[in-house]
Amino acid sequence: MTSAGTAVGAPADIGEGRARGLTALLTTAMAFSMMQLFLLGALGPRLVDRLGVSESVLGLTTTVGFGTAAVLSPVGGRLVDRVGPRRALVALLALSAVALGLIGAASGSGLLLVAVALGGLPQALANPATNKAILASVPASRRGAVTGTKQSGVQLGAFVAGLPLAVAASAIGWRGAVWVAAGAALIAALWAWRGLPADAAPPPKGATSGPGRSRPGGPVPWLAAFSLFLGAGIASVNTYLALFGSRRLDMGPTVAGALVAVLGVAGIAGRVGWSRAATPGRAPWLPGMLAGGAVGAAVLLATAVHVALLVWMGAVAVGVFAVSGNAVSMVLVMQRSAPGRAGQDSALVAAGFFAGFAVGPPLFGFLAERGRYGEGWVLVAVEFAVAAAVAFAWAVRDRRTCADGPR
Repeated sequence: MTSAGTAVGAPADIGEGRARGLTALLTTAMAFSMMQLFLLGALGPRLVDRLGVSESVLGLTTTVGFGTAAVLSPVGGRLVDRVGPRRALVALLALSAVALGLIGAASGSGLLLVAVALGGLPQALANPATNKAILASVPASRRGAVTGTKQSGVQLGAFVAGLPLAVAASAIGWRGAVWVAAGAALIAALWAWRGLPADAAPPPKGATSGPGRSRPGGPVPWLAAFSLFLGAGIASVNTYLALFGSRRLDMGPTVAGALVAVLGVAGIAGRVGWSRAATPGRAPWLPGMLAGGAVGAAVLLATAVHVALLVWMGAVAVGVFAVSGNAVSMVLVMQRSAPGRAGQDSALVAAGFFAGFAVGPPLFGFLAERGRYGEGWVLVAVEFAVAAAVAFAWAVRDRRTCADGPR
């Protein structure tokens, strides 16, 4: 087994100040990589009412964005391994700004779908680029904590979309709120350009040296399958939670948007905490455990149809369990990746996650248009249960492989 410390060497300790700066930048990049889709979820009631998009089109935005990200992720991983994390992160943030600007300019579903398709590009770069930056700069003993914090950036984006930007939309309109986010993404791109060390020169074309090969029986295909079902459930929650609160539980748009913010805060805490707990001996079992907890979260949302207050508990539980599963899977990738394959392996797992995000919301949207939210949350519970089964199957297989001898 390739350890985290030997996957790309053992970087010297970069010091507390630089480590905090790097962690903050990577967290910001993760937040912007999916900001456009969180905004569409949080602003869903306003978009349905004022832009004239249907519930199905709202779900289709997620499908288009994550479908693009799933298709491009393998290419993005190879690109990051070649050009380096600094160039990739600057491109990620600049593309996020353009996508957000186009969303703010949309007058109908056509340009909206073009914008979210463009937003799939930064999503495809996010995990490979940030993981590569960690492996290049952070000692092995600190990678779990840094990874959990930067993965929580996705949920930071959910919080920002669900609370401050949703509140701003009440004051300056939903377009103004989206344009504010676009401007912030451009500032973050400049920060990445100035704050990260220069990338090494890419290897010449035709060079014989290259990334190592993935070990047969390793976790990447299993984690990709786990992430497919986990992503399908999480995407349905992200896309329809605010609309569920508004349409079924009679919440105002701002309060309904706050549900997304609550999920985001819980996800931040969960991703940081569970990633710190993901030591090499414990990490293989955590994805299945977290997906199992996510089943209970979906059941709470289904019960909220009858007991509205449970929606808040369900939002917290989705953040603590379901959302945290993706962060732990990325820790596993870095612990197990062969030398030079961190970007590609991260991208393959992310591709499974993004594919789940593409297929989950349309299935839920079919039920939401008919007012069958309770059945939709049951579908989410089934998706989480399948993810748990896949994760536990790999963990058992991995334990048996370890018992047979060293890898």
